[in-house]
Order: sequence, then C-alpha cells, then structure tokens
Amino acid sequence: MRDTAATTPRTAALVAAAIGKRFGDTSVLRGIDLTVAPGEIVALLGPSGCGKTTLLRIAAGLLSASAGRMEIAGQTVADGTVHTLPPEARGIGMVFQDYALWPHLSVLDNVAFPLRMRGDRRAARTARARAALARVGLDHLADRAPGTLSGGQQQRVALARAIVAEPPLVLFDEPLSNLDRELRESLALEMSTLLRELGLSAIYVTHDQTEAFTVADRVAIMIGGEIAQIDAPEAIFADPASVDVAQFLNIGALIDGEVAAREFRGTSAPVSVRSPLSNGYQGRATLLIPRTAVRAAADGPLRARVRRSQFQGDRYLLHLDLGAGGHGLVCPADAPAAQGSEIALALQDDRLRVFAAG
Repeated sequence: MRDTAATTPRTAALVAAAIGKRFGDTSVLRGIDLTVAPGEIVALLGPSGCGKTTLLRIAAGLLSASAGRMEIAGQTVADGTVHTLPPEARGIGMVFQDYALWPHLSVLDNVAFPLRMRGDRRAARTARARAALARVGLDHLADRAPGTLSGGQQQRVALARAIVAEPPLVLFDEPLSNLDRELRESLALEMSTLLRELGLSAIYVTHDQTEAFTVADRVAIMIGGEIAQIDAPEAIFADPASVDVAQFLNIGALIDGEVAAREFRGTSAPVSVRSPLSNGYQGRATLLIPRTAVRAAADGPLRARVRRSQFQGDRYLLHLDLGAGGHGLVCPADAPAAQGSEIALALQDDRLRVFAAG
C-alpha cells in the first residue's frame, strides 16, 4: 500500500520506497512505502511476524534491505543491496525494549555516551547531556545509578540519550512492552505528551493497539509484510481498509454472507442490511458490525444471546453471541441482562462496513 501522506516543505524525516526484505526464500517485507514528516510520530502496529521490527531495523542500519530505497533527513541510507549506510553514520536516536542503560555509569554518563563515542569534548558532552536530561525532566537525577530509578524514569533516561545529539529521527523498539499494563498505559500517555513537546520525528514499533493509538499521529497496520492501512487512529477505527485490519483490531463482529440486489444477508448469522458497496456488486462479502454501531433496543432488527454481563462502574458491557457461527460482539448497556437470555439490537447503519470477497 502506497503512503500518500503530504509532507511539509521541510525535508521528510524518513522516506522509504518499495522496501523489501528476504531471508532466503522467505519474503518478510514486500514493497513498503512510508513517509514520516518532520515532527510526526508514526506507529508500526501488527501481529508477531508481520515485519514491523524488520522495517525498524532496516531504518536503524542493523539490517540491509533486499530491495528499495530509504532516505533519512534527505540522506540516502539504503539503496537495495548496493548501498547501506552503517548505523553510526545515520545520526538517528534509538530507544530499546530493555532501555539498554549501562549499570556501571551514572545517569548523566549514560546520556552522554553517544557524544563520547563520536569524540565530543568532555565539557561539551556534559553540558548537552544535562540539557537533554532537563528536557525530559530528570536533570535532578544526573548523578544517580540507573538501577536506583523506576521503570518510567529509566525510560526517560533512554529517551534523553536518544535525543542528546538532536537526531532527525528517533526509533522506538517496543519501549514499554516489559512493563505491566497499568504502568504501560500511563507511560504511553506521558510518552505521547513528551514526544510532542520535544517536536520529535519518530517511528514507534508496538504490538499493543492502545499504546499505538495513544502515542502516534498516524498508525501503519502491518500484516504479512505489507502496510495494510496507514492513517490517523480515529480514521482507521472508523473505516478499516479490509477484513484483516478489522479482525486484527477487534473492531467488532465479522459476519460472512452474500450481497444481492444491494442487500447483504448473513449466512453465518441471521442479519440482513442494505449494502453500502457501490458499482452494483453482487456476490460473497463480509459484514463488519463495530461495537459502536449497536445498542440494546426492544424493537431492534438483530437478535443476540447474552454470554455474560460485565459491570463497568458507569455502565454494563453485554458480551453477546450473534449466531451459530460463534460471532461475538460487545454491546454497552444501561442495565444488565441475564446470561443465556435473548435481546434485540438496533444497528447504526452508517457505521456498518461491507467488504467484497477477494
């Protein structure tokens, strides 16, 4: 899928064109096109084995591309197998999954390490490292050992180290995956705020949907080595490009059926709705019923059986079974419903999506 997002007149932080990667006979990336605008955060989101980490490693210079071309801040860093710029010459920052902080160095020395490696004088690298720590709110911890900090503080130290040389692009390799869910959600929000305050251009790899939607300006859904869809989080959730995208994001129930005379009729669940497909399409199709498109109603056209009722504090979530196909759907409700009971559902037609087969 070609990324057609417009960029500002400034040089794009990253441009990837037809990037491919093979390991022997296995194709891991297939024709990836991606542009990251200055100051933009793009998340790569997808299941294990989809190629998101491989693409990040090619951007970092840790892997070579088998095909295609990549530029970072206007500099060609990869051109098929002919030209690959080494990682240290790319000028990028990187935040790793396990922080990769040196335990025997102070926080300040950890942050200054990239400047030390490129030969900056001690006074200059100390000043820049203190400035980077101040930008992430940790200058008061400069003399501490990394092991004495909390997970969130260590993450900020890793970010300070990544930005100390003012790189045109920062790469994040699942930076919050080692944390428990509650801490991960709070740090994702904190990270999102901080990245925007710093005006960073970033590629952020994660397998967590909530994290990607919280942090990124745009999310690239990767499936089977390709970008299946790239857009703002709200746009992807409101209008997924394919059954695969809707299924991966667990947006709602997917019902197989047929379209005839501009009407969709389910074959795996008793549902019939007007088809929004254009050009008079007829044939096999799949209906997506998003969670946001249903509500309990006494006279609704769709019947469902209650699997269980879940109290959420200010509402209930009804876990429903739509038919013999085992199609599950979650519906918000003001009151609980008995397990095994049957209820009627009203559908919000403008939120339904029908995907033509093949």
